[in-house]
Amino acid sequence: MPGAKDSAPAGPTGILLVDKPEGITSHGAVARVRRAYGTRKVGHAGTLDPMATGLLVLGLGASTRLLTYFVGLGKTYTATIRLGQATSTDDREGEPLGEPVSALHVSDADIAAAMATLTGAIEQVPSSVSAIKVDGKRSYARVRAGEDVVLPARPVTVSEFALLTRTEPADATAGAVDLEVRVACSSGTYVRALGRDLGARLGVGGHLTALRRTAVGPFSVADAAELDALDGALLPPAPVAEALFPVLRLDERASVDLGHGKRLAVELPDAAPVAAVSASGELVALVEVRGGVARVLTAFPPSGGARDVQAAPEEGTG
Repeated sequence: MPGAKDSAPAGPTGILLVDKPEGITSHGAVARVRRAYGTRKVGHAGTLDPMATGLLVLGLGASTRLLTYFVGLGKTYTATIRLGQATSTDDREGEPLGEPVSALHVSDADIAAAMATLTGAIEQVPSSVSAIKVDGKRSYARVRAGEDVVLPARPVTVSEFALLTRTEPADATAGAVDLEVRVACSSGTYVRALGRDLGARLGVGGHLTALRRTAVGPFSVADAAELDALDGALLPPAPVAEALFPVLRLDERASVDLGHGKRLAVELPDAAPVAAVSASGELVALVEVRGGVARVLTAFPPSGGARDVQAAPEEGTG
């Protein structure tokens, strides 16, 4: 029946900030959210390993279209680096590499100097157990199958690598030193690799024993919900888009026109994407502004079902 698809009830839509606990995968968190909201349409904007905790950004329904814009945002972490032992996975879950050595002689000045060499624009070799694909297969899967994988270095930016505390853990081999650190970095940076490389520069080896993601772009884990307390946690797409992009405010007529894929004359500088928001506070579309004209990239109909809209052709093009 014509129009039946458009009139079908929409499922939940929005962005969900989740504080992922230790011991479950990101896919496991997605599965729990699917059950909680009764929908299959749930995606994530970057995984966290089972050992890691902290901010996991999920999208439901139409708002999954926003997730691609989270992927390239900067990230902030806290982590614990244990000096005195390298491991095969650069974290506590791997096999020890060589014999442990004492790191007690390493001074705070030594640590600060080594951290400085790992700050700024650097070339980083990712951990071999990362999710990077090698000839179509995840690197970690190749390692688990017994392959020796060495990934090529790639450019990343570490804007902050700061020492918060230094302790001598009672539950570790004598001579181990734990460094609690804060890291702010570009997308694609591996904090485990920072721990590995810091230990190598200090000549004592190192690996992570804890990792927590505290922020993704402007979004903080302080505003995230626990997986067992999701009531009221779903954020509408409009305020999320407004936090990420420039905003175009629309009157009622302009909202209707954009919803139909028409182009609008606007007084905004060139930018893409721009969040086009209705007078009632709904996200109508993400648009591209070029030469004073707004063109729809992705529309968000009131029903919540996002769809790519082919813009109306320009007049006079034949």
